Amino acid sequence: MPPLRFVLVLSENWTLVPPRDLPALVRLAVQAEDAGFDGVMVSEHVVLGRGADAAGPPANPREYALPGNQDPATPWPSSLVLLAAVAAATTRLRLIAGAVIAPLRHPLLLAKELATLDLVAEGRLVVQPTVSWHRPEYEALGVPFDARGDLLDEHLAAWEVLWRDTPAAFAGRHHRFADVWFEPKPYRPDGPALWFGGETLHPRLLRRILAHGRGFNPLGRPSAADLRRLRVALVAAGRDPGELELVGGVRGTFTDATGVADLGRALESIPPQLADGFTTFCVKPSQFTDDPARVGALCREIVARSGQLHPHGQVLDAVDEVRTEP
Repeated sequence: MPPLRFVLVLSENWTLVPPRDLPALVRLAVQAEDAGFDGVMVSEHVVLGRGADAAGPPANPREYALPGNQDPATPWPSSLVLLAAVAAATTRLRLIAGAVIAPLRHPLLLAKELATLDLVAEGRLVVQPTVSWHRPEYEALGVPFDARGDLLDEHLAAWEVLWRDTPAAFAGRHHRFADVWFEPKPYRPDGPALWFGGETLHPRLLRRILAHGRGFNPLGRPSAADLRRLRVALVAAGRDPGELELVGGVRGTFTDATGVADLGRALESIPPQLADGFTTFCVKPSQFTDDPARVGALCREIVARSGQLHPHGQVLDAVDEVRTEP
């Protein structure tokens, strides 16, 4: 079995660190690297509007931010700027720009920002481009919400050209350019690794994975049927399914509206994910501790337990000296 990788989610940790204390998030990333975590993830919104909370707030503020459960005042700092700060403070961590809402930018501009960050990080950048879900965000930026899928596909095609060709040219329905010199290019000739995700493996998502994806990070647990479709499609496209990184997660279960979740119970979700081929797992630290000084210990405990997780549902006890809470 390949070694497990763990990713610390730096977004949405408002119960752990003050929303304006971005240096604290950089310090959490350093703790995660020191503890043996593989990466950190930062997601984004540019703005939120009315109706972002139409589904109601989560029962516990430590739950994940999802479509429709976010107060419009929810703070979302620039993911790429924050990851640049993390890059400067770390040497090994992968920097995962989760949920980059590509259609909200021009592909030339976003390609330049991603390439520059990838160079700063010396190839450690991972990008998960998405169309997101919030119509008022698109309206505020003057971008047609109903064209978001086509816009994302144009971004992906344009990035491929820009990161490869000199000079570069692209002609799409929404964006076009010719004879542009795009420099500097990313750290590697094929650019940052791209992950894709969604609630279901719809046809357009599958096409993006086959054409561009090096990782699949679904929202929630994908069905067995979706995983079978993905593997069959990869083989049919001449790709090795084992080379696609499958990204799962460790989610807390909350017994009340104020307390943290039990880490051991959350880790019980890993063995069935391992059985499905998942090897990378995202962890949001605020779900399991309210003390930022304990995040390093939390990460060390997770890494310590990783060698004791088995794909048939058994989770052994962690060593006694490692604890996340006093």
